[in-house]
Amino acid sequence: MGGVVEYEESATQPPKTTKTSSLVRYNSPLSQIILIGLVCFCCPGMFNALSGMGGGGQVNATASNNALTALYTSFTIFGILGGGIYNILGPHLTLFAGCSSYVLYTGSFLYYNHKQHQAFAVVSGAVLGIGAGLLWSAQGAIMTSYPPMNRKGTYISIFWSIFNMGGVIGGLIPFILNYNRGDQAATVNDGTYIGFMAFMSLGTVLSLTILPASKVVRDDGTKCTNMLYSNVATECVEILKLFYNWRMLLIIPAAWSSNFFYTYQFNHVNKTQFSLRTRGLNNVFYWGAQMIGSIGIGYTMDFSFKSRKKRGIVGISVVAVLGSIIWGGALANQIKHKHGKVLDFKESGSDFAGPFVLYFSFGLLDAMFQSMVYWSIGALANDSEVLSRYTGFYKGIQSAGAAVAWQIDNHNVSPMTQLIVNWVLTTLSYPLLLVLMILVVKEDNNDEEK
Repeated sequence: MGGVVEYEESATQPPKTTKTSSLVRYNSPLSQIILIGLVCFCCPGMFNALSGMGGGGQVNATASNNALTALYTSFTIFGILGGGIYNILGPHLTLFAGCSSYVLYTGSFLYYNHKQHQAFAVVSGAVLGIGAGLLWSAQGAIMTSYPPMNRKGTYISIFWSIFNMGGVIGGLIPFILNYNRGDQAATVNDGTYIGFMAFMSLGTVLSLTILPASKVVRDDGTKCTNMLYSNVATECVEILKLFYNWRMLLIIPAAWSSNFFYTYQFNHVNKTQFSLRTRGLNNVFYWGAQMIGSIGIGYTMDFSFKSRKKRGIVGISVVAVLGSIIWGGALANQIKHKHGKVLDFKESGSDFAGPFVLYFSFGLLDAMFQSMVYWSIGALANDSEVLSRYTGFYKGIQSAGAAVAWQIDNHNVSPMTQLIVNWVLTTLSYPLLLVLMILVVKEDNNDEEK
């Protein structure tokens, strides 16, 4: 590690190893993972439910697409910088600033519901991109560095389940509030946006409960890190190094594709093929499937084999096979889909089943894919300072892919083309991650990135 870093204890002193109970301790990794899960439940969880409606809940997706392009463009920059900012500011300021931007973004669509002016939505999207970069860099550092090395998959699945419960509840909000509007309703009502904003405001307050890594103590008495704060010069140098770190280069295709497919799933499956109230119902199951997927892959990558390297290889292989099957199903559905035909869960009978199962499977794959990548990043190091930069780099590249994807859709690229590009990108990710597992991951839990 380069640069000057302050430490709580002398580097010559051995870490304290007094065993402690983790079930009720506020400063345990489990408690902190649950808390960051609740924060993300309220903020990005509700944002996901809003995005999952397709077009931000509007009949015309142009404003939403432009806002999301602005969002992911600024997210690209601040995702990469976010790890360094987190190392300097710590979790409280980083998370509070990030969470508050979600409230502003949702408020812009409440405004759009009445004025139909997209400028506020686009500016709010850019602001949210800054905030999301901060939030997700902090979240990534917490999720990958606080847990013990042999339980990172389990803790990731706990976080992912709590986080995606936000999408489930967020899907219920538009489903319930728009249920009686029937299949002719085009845009969601004001109450939907207000409900999202209330949850996001709660998450902003909850972000102040997260402890810095230096105050989190594992069950064996060791601290996650002794680092208190880094400095600007150190972070600038270390962030620049990421762009020629071959480990990070191997992760780029997975990072790029991991939000790229949302545009197709939300705008060309959920928005195009289903009625408004059914889209809300679909989101309940989409984000619920994410909970199932994260638990399944978390178990596989923590308990399937004694060897950590083998667990990584098996986990990536399982996601690769499942992903190929699901994208094959998407291809069959796209060929069969008739433009202009809208499915409703109450009125479409058996025609509803196939596309519904596909959308559910998309949620399953999303959670497994991203949990797999987070586990792979977490296997590269243990230290919060290093992992905050790694996860920030991942979120930055991920956001660049999303920004491109939303503009591709805005330029009326055909759904079939988008589907094929998504399938190719995710497929390219798997062999590169396998190379990372084989060359980098060590069996000794004490091995860390130097």
